[in-house]
Amino acid sequence: MLLGPSDPLPARPRRILVTGCSGSGKSTLGRALEARLGLPYTELDGLFHGPDWVPRPEFAADVVVLTAGEEWITEYGYSAARPLVLPRAELLVWLDLPRVMVMRQVVPRTVTRRIRRQVLWNGNIEPPFRTFLTDPDHIVRWAWRTHGKAAVRVGEVQERRPELPVVRLRSRREVRQWLAGPVAALAAAGAPTSEGTDGA
Repeated sequence: MLLGPSDPLPARPRRILVTGCSGSGKSTLGRALEARLGLPYTELDGLFHGPDWVPRPEFAADVVVLTAGEEWITEYGYSAARPLVLPRAELLVWLDLPRVMVMRQVVPRTVTRRIRRQVLWNGNIEPPFRTFLTDPDHIVRWAWRTHGKAAVRVGEVQERRPELPVVRLRSRREVRQWLAGPVAALAAAGAPTSEGTDGA
């Protein structure tokens, strides 16, 4: 079920996934949905990256605990996490922004984080600028190279769970339109009752 930024949602979701390439604004949208709908948002990067960017061995177990909850928002990312989060999700939001727009977001963000030495997850900071040339998985190069993978994954989701609503947002304007329209309507309607809401 593919929806656009003006289409009303068929039901109020309690468990939301956000997908898109790196730098598309997933965490920003996750926090915006948390503020509007009162659902707790968890950033998967914070569960995955340990000190010095070493992957945390507890990552998969933490995702299992997260998805066992009745209400949450998180990303549809990481190969180890996707099979765990998808069966429980009630909505997938796809940030399908053009590659150029993503670059306009991820490059200034990365530069600002590095200059300010902004602490990200578990004490990590962006690496030196020279790693853009030396590291093929530098976040900017990664965002460019993997831009099209989100569309492939959304297609796989639609095959596995054709009943799952998927909201496709193709610009920052459409993101704002969706938040001000269907999401605001859900927020105005208030929290769902516990009766008859058990699912997934």
